[in-house]
Amino acid sequence: MAPLSPRVVVKVDLKKKPWQQDQPLHNRWHPEIPPVAEVKAGEFFRVEMIDAMGGVIKDNDSASDIKNLVLTTTHHLSGPIRVVDEEGVAAKAGDLLAVEICNLGPLPGDEWGFTGSFDRENGGGFLTDHFPCATKAIWYFEGIYAYSPQIPGVRFPGLTHPGVIGTAPSNELLRIWNDRERQLEESGVESLTLCEVVHQRPLACLPTTKGCLLGNIEEGTPEWERIANEAARTIPGRENGGNCDIKNLSRGSKIYLPVFVEGANLSTGDMHFSQGDGEISFCGAIEMSGFLELKYITNKFSRLCILRCSCICAAYYKQF
Repeated sequence: MAPLSPRVVVKVDLKKKPWQQDQPLHNRWHPEIPPVAEVKAGEFFRVEMIDAMGGVIKDNDSASDIKNLVLTTTHHLSGPIRVVDEEGVAAKAGDLLAVEICNLGPLPGDEWGFTGSFDRENGGGFLTDHFPCATKAIWYFEGIYAYSPQIPGVRFPGLTHPGVIGTAPSNELLRIWNDRERQLEESGVESLTLCEVVHQRPLACLPTTKGCLLGNIEEGTPEWERIANEAARTIPGRENGGNCDIKNLSRGSKIYLPVFVEGANLSTGDMHFSQGDGEISFCGAIEMSGFLELKYITNKFSRLCILRCSCICAAYYKQF
């Protein structure tokens, strides 16, 4: 008998706002955001997601939506998803969660995306000195190819991947993040040089209640206020994976994520039709809504402290 289609564990309605979804989305990391679904080891499942900006960017020539974007709302994530083994026992702190990307792509009927550069006065980017004003390009998809009316003569095959995928932090790890990033903000450190060779720009995004979405936790309650003031933003990549933006994290890749809380609480979002080596304009991928079809392999490996990935060799894609 042919295997069953993947079970849809998170479904989205593109006509609804992020907080109106039947399984409300979230845009923060916190151990107390309740899971909206559960998967078992060996299960083949599907996760749908809206674009990172929450559907506010429109298919038109105006960049005003990029210019006026409320940046504290990104990224809109689907999940959390609780993971258990074959006997129904939840993953525990110290386990290693392994999932395989079996398939991914844009949602049917929504085969378009956008690239933008943020305005100097609203987020900016690494190229702000060259492009101080907000810009936007719309891309339309034809299978593996994309083209843009704003960039005539360009058509290329994309390498689709999730920009964000990660597990929930523990309370201890969340405290470490907030202390570390608060220290960065207070010290005013803008760049670091390691061994006189590697240059880094530390990124700190401290908790804020502005634009905060916490899934099924009701806004305005004392619980929501407490968690919103603690929850980590999703912009920096951290020890839980998170905003990794690895362009080769596509079909056939395996992702190994550390587990910090019972059930792991896996979340994903920020789908990219394609991206270069990083996002130098901070909105430099082709952002889109989309789906991931994953296979949860196991959570019984040895301990690991950070995300690791096993990606299909780029040579595989040269055949296209």
